[in-house]
Amino acid sequence: MSQHKKATGQRRSTTSAGDLLGRIDALARNLWWTWNSEPQRLFAALHPELWDAVNHNPIELLAHLPPSRMRDISTDATLANHVHACEQQLAAYLRAKTWFKRTAAPRQKRLSVAYFCAEFGLHECLPQYAGGLGVLAGDHLKSASDLGVPLVAVGLLYRCGYYQHSFDRDGHTQVAYPEHDFSRLPISDTGQHVTVPLGQREIHARIWHAQIGRVPLYLLDTDLPENRPADRAITRHLYGGNEDMRIRQEIVLGIGGVRALDQLDIQPSVFHLNEGHAAFCTLERLRNLCHSGLTFDHAEERVWASTVFTTHTPVPAGHDRFPPRLVMRYLAPLAENLELLPHEFLAMGRENPDDQAEPFCMTVLALGLSERCNGVSRRHGEVSREMWVNVYGAERPADVPIGHVTNGVHPQTWLAPEIEPLYRRHLKPRWLGAGPDHDCWQRADRIPPAALWQARCQLRRQLVHFVRQRLLDQARRRGVDATELLAAYETLDENALTIGFARRFATYKRATLIFSDPKRLAALLADSDRPVQLIFAGKAHPRDKEGQALARQLHRFAHRPAFRGRVVLLEDYDMQVGRLLTSGCDLWLNTPIPPLEASGTSGMKPPLNAGLNCSILDGWWAEAHSRTNGWAIGTRQPQRNTTLQNRHDAAALYDLLEQEIVPAFYDRDRSGLPRRWLRRVVASMKSICAPFSAHRMVAEYVQNYYWPAGE
Repeated sequence: MSQHKKATGQRRSTTSAGDLLGRIDALARNLWWTWNSEPQRLFAALHPELWDAVNHNPIELLAHLPPSRMRDISTDATLANHVHACEQQLAAYLRAKTWFKRTAAPRQKRLSVAYFCAEFGLHECLPQYAGGLGVLAGDHLKSASDLGVPLVAVGLLYRCGYYQHSFDRDGHTQVAYPEHDFSRLPISDTGQHVTVPLGQREIHARIWHAQIGRVPLYLLDTDLPENRPADRAITRHLYGGNEDMRIRQEIVLGIGGVRALDQLDIQPSVFHLNEGHAAFCTLERLRNLCHSGLTFDHAEERVWASTVFTTHTPVPAGHDRFPPRLVMRYLAPLAENLELLPHEFLAMGRENPDDQAEPFCMTVLALGLSERCNGVSRRHGEVSREMWVNVYGAERPADVPIGHVTNGVHPQTWLAPEIEPLYRRHLKPRWLGAGPDHDCWQRADRIPPAALWQARCQLRRQLVHFVRQRLLDQARRRGVDATELLAAYETLDENALTIGFARRFATYKRATLIFSDPKRLAALLADSDRPVQLIFAGKAHPRDKEGQALARQLHRFAHRPAFRGRVVLLEDYDMQVGRLLTSGCDLWLNTPIPPLEASGTSGMKPPLNAGLNCSILDGWWAEAHSRTNGWAIGTRQPQRNTTLQNRHDAAALYDLLEQEIVPAFYDRDRSGLPRRWLRRVVASMKSICAPFSAHRMVAEYVQNYYWPAGE
């Protein structure tokens, strides 16, 4: 049976446990289930404890079902009906007439987009992501599927993923790299291989396939016996190793990715490079076009016109740069194929083409070979134009042709299942076949305040219970005494104002800003009448010592007697933790040094679950804040230096908490409802949920980038 027929799940239920489990396996192979609660409930019903133990991986769950449970399945008519209902739901999804089909002109329907990214965050059971870039890419694929955009994605399949993170007793970061058994992941081996040139030799890569609704994702894997040990390690760690490893990874992603599409007989009309890691894709396309008979100039024009490039990094140090000698070690044969001298080839990745010592920058290469380029928020577009003036030889930033498409989040992925019944009753969302203009959130003021507050309290309680269990697990792993285990049981208050901060622990994100005045903060948290609590989660890069030091500071604050039980730092931040935090926290905190935040996309998720934002006016929040839908820390005008900025922003944050946020949360009417708070919640839902959805984002790419590039 073909992959598509298996995915649609047309077979009806039988009494055979083997047949039923086979149908469940087929459902699990389409990651459509990751944003639909009904199939998730089906998988959990097979064995609730095991479902949690395998990190919500249905393939692993099926492999470890006890024999007694498998026998029960054969006589479970309710389960068989549940399987059939999920199959029908998936079949209806795949049959639905999508936004793209409804709106595309005949010639526009010939569009075919290849979306390249170094990481994809689709679900915690497929740990092929490090943070925001990957989660954004995963949401892009899900919305492309929902909207029916003809898109195929390309990435790498990492044997050890990013890394698993824990703290020792002193707060030092502990790094672990568990190996993933690809046969136990919801992916399939295509049986296809490609060769990828590395200097004067070639390496081999296997092509794996993951299905995300209507969108196929192809992942390259070099961990093959026919490769040298050093080459097998190329796809071992996400963002691992030194610059030599990084350039080899990016050659496999860019050049190998184009070859994989050729091998699969997929001929895209548009190539979208999500960040500079995949920029070598443009060089392989140049080589193919020149080999087909085009001159270099004509080939370059073709590649340039059909390439879209999205940059996510407002920090100069965050852009990959490689020494010229290293670039030529691996790409000299490609330069010869293009009939370019070494200095001509290297100039394609240099801001100053005449500077022979300048490193080769992947972002410069992508900008030079992409007609349509964008940042990921309005402010980030401005920063990017200022950053890359030299690349375009422009006199002023306004002349730099870099636009912006503000990021968005995939609504169904980040909606808590517990709040869905409330929305079905009052908002009546129409997910099937919906387009970017579908805005059920404008009906948010129809939700009875008491019901909205009840849902908010339920999500907070769920988060508190999850955090307590996580802390117990962390304590047991460290072998602590009974006193600390008891403290984990008593951590946090189900009814207290709960503030969340979860992101990569980079120093510019200032996770410790709220601790600038520990005494003032302790008084705020410990108020018996109006208590406040903080939950932190995040990871620093394994080689980012400053980021790890920041995490260690957080760890120490969380263990101070004045903060114990009110400040929590969770280990091993992943998508499950992200979902629970963004749905369970009352307030989402974001405190980057402006203008260093590209987007800050995580803040778009709490409003889907009746949460609010308190953020620096940078990234997306500079566009979204309306004075009634959350709180802005400080002003849009940056201070003269970091010390002044920290002092100014910390004071503004404390003032907001003491004078506005805490009073709004705790001022209750006679029925016990915080009316002022709930008015902001409704304003937040109406102004954020639809405008900052990935549906809007993907549609904007289609209309303003993909269609023009495809033509």
